[in-house]
Amino acid sequence: MVDLDCYCREGRDSYIAIGLEGSANKLGVGIIRHGKGAISPSNRAEVLANIRDTYITPPGEGFLPRDTARHHRNWVVRLIKQALQESGVGIDDIDCICFTQGPGMGAPLQSVVIAARAISVMWEKPLVGVNHCVGHIEMGREITGADNPVVLYVSGGNTQVIAYSHQKYRIFGETLDIAVGNCLDRFARTLKIPNAPSPGYNIEQLAKE
Repeated sequence: MVDLDCYCREGRDSYIAIGLEGSANKLGVGIIRHGKGAISPSNRAEVLANIRDTYITPPGEGFLPRDTARHHRNWVVRLIKQALQESGVGIDDIDCICFTQGPGMGAPLQSVVIAARAISVMWEKPLVGVNHCVGHIEMGREITGADNPVVLYVSGGNTQVIAYSHQKYRIFGETLDIAVGNCLDRFARTLKIPNAPSPGYNIEQLAKE
């Protein structure tokens, strides 16, 4: 788990973090405020901004790392500015900068890392690398208030059963062939189902007809 309490300034009971995520074709910038201490029903993250832009390719086509990285480079500054504006938070209020360090697509991840490092230097804020998978799980814990869950983690590149044990998340089982998300993406490409807003969503809507 990522513990950001150490970045809480003296005399304050909460911290504000900005996070950059770009491990695949979706680029996101979020800003949260969180009280010190463990997640509990009375201590949940307050989402101040959640700005995203997705690199969309034509039906039947996937997204190449190089093109996806270019999209992220073109949009990341705009999304950071939008997030700050939406949240009403100033640069001086930010306590730390978080970024996805993996797993994910190499080139898009690199684009986000460079942006995170740049604003870390310019704003003189500490930089915190976050595991993509752990970020998804912690988000779920925040929403549900779950204390020590056994997680069925289903994403684009992973289908796993995960639980927290001995100071880290551990994988107790996973698919041996292809992750559910990748399976849906390939299915959509084969049938040339549109990628906007996402292949999985469009498959679901077609299945309801």
